[in-house]
Amino acid sequence: MDHVTGVQCLLCGKRYKTDEIDYVCPDHGDEGIVNLEYDYERIARHFKRDDLAASSDDGMWRYKPLLPVDPAADVPPLKVGQTPLYPSPVLADRFGLKQVFIKDEGCQPTGSLKDRASSLAVVKAREKNAAIIATASTGNAGAALSGLCASVQQPNLIFIPENAPRAKIAQLLVFGSKVLLVQGSYDDAYALCQDATRAYGWYNRNTGYNPYMSEGKKTAAFEICEQMGWEPPDTIFVSVGDGCIIGGLHKGLKDLHAMGWIDRIPRLIGVQAQGSDYLFQAWKNGENVVNKSPIEAQTIADSICAGLPRDRIKAMAAVKETNGAFIRVSDESIVAAISELARVTGVFAEPAGAAPYAGLVKALEEGLVARDEVAVILVSGNGLKDIAAAMESAERNGSRPLTVKPELDDVKRAISDTSLV
Repeated sequence: MDHVTGVQCLLCGKRYKTDEIDYVCPDHGDEGIVNLEYDYERIARHFKRDDLAASSDDGMWRYKPLLPVDPAADVPPLKVGQTPLYPSPVLADRFGLKQVFIKDEGCQPTGSLKDRASSLAVVKAREKNAAIIATASTGNAGAALSGLCASVQQPNLIFIPENAPRAKIAQLLVFGSKVLLVQGSYDDAYALCQDATRAYGWYNRNTGYNPYMSEGKKTAAFEICEQMGWEPPDTIFVSVGDGCIIGGLHKGLKDLHAMGWIDRIPRLIGVQAQGSDYLFQAWKNGENVVNKSPIEAQTIADSICAGLPRDRIKAMAAVKETNGAFIRVSDESIVAAISELARVTGVFAEPAGAAPYAGLVKALEEGLVARDEVAVILVSGNGLKDIAAAMESAERNGSRPLTVKPELDDVKRAISDTSLV
């Protein structure tokens, strides 16, 4: 990996070679999160933007020269990345914006953006000949790791809160992972996973601890810009829990800017649930996320429920350095957004995936987005991840199934009060 110059601690600025530390700066315990650094001039000599047009790889690994892996590294066989970016003229007209696009990460192999990080995690774990990979998850990160590991027959262990949506737990079991349902919150599951990986020497995929997870997630930013002809949008709306996705997007955009592939970096707007608004609080009140105490977090959007965001330093930098913002939305608006987004765009999002739509609505109300802007809504996960929330959203919007007898007259009765006739 000659193109990776090393890693730098975001707390003290100390630099290390990639083979000197596995995860974090040892001077700060688990909080010593690091950032990978690249030799962009070296990369640019061998990798041009136009090379992508001739690439036969239509997934995230088309960007391998900008990822922290050996060029000859074997990658998992599942196609991760190159998810669709849908234009929505209906939403653009509704909101009075120049353009609105939907980046649908629900089309990933296991249904969420977390597949990007887990694909890279499998590669990095195999570099170290890891016997087992472990992660803590509210569901999506675990499912992503579980599916990617299944594709290469890699043993893995998932720590997940016992109250996680059943559909997400089902994915883990179907893929054959060893699943530990933790009697507690996501933060409890995360702490237990940290202790276990240290005790048993397992490879740790945890967000906000393993710096390579941001590197996998940054490929979503690469795709957005490539799909838009290297003319980046004005704003990108993304839901935020631990903060790794928004931090990864920021890293990807900075990579592209450093390479000269884009001429500006979009504003990043992080959307948090009202009941899990640690970063919104810190941003609005000017608090230091390094020493801000955890909060009690609770939201229907389980994928972004975090009392102490593990990638909070990168998440805060993503918003501040792009002149972006954090927005807080209610669970009610998130639930409503599931159906509103689906009915207009055909994209089915889980609660966390629909939150950016609710965030855009609120941003327009608060004047945070100009009417002539181009906005991207990042849908991070598929709606089938949480059927209970989807049903609640549909019912709140007046959608209920109608029971009929196997008779045509009863069909006529059932549809008489609808717009179908």
